[in-house]
Amino acid sequence: MRAKFAVAVLVVAVAALVAVPVASPAGAGALSFTQNWHNVTETSTDVNPCTGAPGTLTLTYNAVFHLTMLENGTYWATFTQTGAFSFVPFDSSQPSYTGHFTVWDGDNWNNRNTTETVTFMVRGTGSDGSTLMFHEVGHISTSASGATLSFDKLRCG
Repeated sequence: MRAKFAVAVLVVAVAALVAVPVASPAGAGALSFTQNWHNVTETSTDVNPCTGAPGTLTLTYNAVFHLTMLENGTYWATFTQTGAFSFVPFDSSQPSYTGHFTVWDGDNWNNRNTTETVTFMVRGTGSDGSTLMFHEVGHISTSASGATLSFDKLRCG
């Protein structure tokens, strides 16, 4: 799930940058772009983030991507996706899950510093009555001196 989300965010960010028109003087060099998605359904092969069991993942969600960029290349971007999911493992002895998920990403870039943070939360109920809870926080910052701080914290419960 994480790899697909990272690719999706990258594709959306690149598409937004290409789609943004040249800044006008009236906007003091700032330009903004917002893209909304409503009631999107996607089905793919993925793995249960807590057990690693492969299966079919179906997502139905709403999402929004927003970007504000200045003429000097500084930008702020945010992405939120939330909706329902179902996961059916290929191994029928494993429980299937249905529930809710939310993904959030925020990026800030200027000519000296960068920060990027992503959160991912899943809560589902299994066909056997079990609960699937997954939470991830990933972050990376780079300072003007080039020092980098990064972490990726995963928790299943």
